[in-house]
Amino acid sequence: MTLSIDLPATPLARAALAAAQTSESTSVANHSIRSFLFAELLAGHEGALNDAAYDRDLLFAACVMHDLGTGAEAPGKQRFEVEGADLAAEILTEHGVAVGDVDRVWEAIALHSSPGIAERRGLLAYLTTEGIGIDFGHKADIVMSQERLIHSRYPRLDMVKSLTSSIVAHATLSTAAAPRYSLPGELARERRERGVSNMEIAASSSVWGS
Repeated sequence: MTLSIDLPATPLARAALAAAQTSESTSVANHSIRSFLFAELLAGHEGALNDAAYDRDLLFAACVMHDLGTGAEAPGKQRFEVEGADLAAEILTEHGVAVGDVDRVWEAIALHSSPGIAERRGLLAYLTTEGIGIDFGHKADIVMSQERLIHSRYPRLDMVKSLTSSIVAHATLSTAAAPRYSLPGELARERRERGVSNMEIAASSSVWGS
């Protein structure tokens, strides 16, 4: 699949991108954009672009806003995945997105760190989770023909360390933000005990690096 890295330019897409770029670090925002581009490549590879459930604007919204819960607008009263989903839902609702589609994006974001569950909640949740996973080096072979172009436009900037730091900072805001055995809870525990998380260690040997 030949990919254009021109992003959607609808009012919703512009609002989603602005929300990420103004509340997150450049590193985390770039990760979210790459996740969308990788998800779109995966959809093309698997023949899902013509699936009735495929919606480019909703996929962009879900991928680009999936880490809003690590940004400046998240209050830190719940885990970052839930707060990010809530913030995204507010933006979608403000732009007149149908309730059912708002719920689909909410679910895709809230479940993006729950592999084995997200993949069973429909095409949007599946592509969102897999696109994010590809940006961590999973299924990288699918996107090798386009990754240099994507990384040149949206560089990594030590993404895994930056994202981990943002998640851990959010996790310290309340007990509910870092439940035991959740991703934020484990990242916070690993950073506290060893100074580095398993996610960062794994990234150091992944195909993209950090």
